[in-house]
Amino acid sequence: MSDYSNNQPEPILTFDEKKYNINSLPNELKELVKGLQVADSQLRLHEDTLKVLAIGRQSLAKDLKEKLKNIKPIN
Repeated sequence: MSDYSNNQPEPILTFDEKKYNINSLPNELKELVKGLQVADSQLRLHEDTLKVLAIGRQSLAKDLKEKLKNIKPIN
């Protein structure tokens, strides 16, 4: 029976062009790393949401432009 964890590579943090073994970091630093990972994940989620909103807005503007074609603008 083999130990599964021995087959896994050590998790590495690359920060400021330096590499660190995450398992050897103090718990306080591990928590900071986790916090950064959560923040990065949330940023990606919200960036994707903004992209979807932008596409929806473009579609609405296109529809508005099309429907205003036959309406006379005021001076």
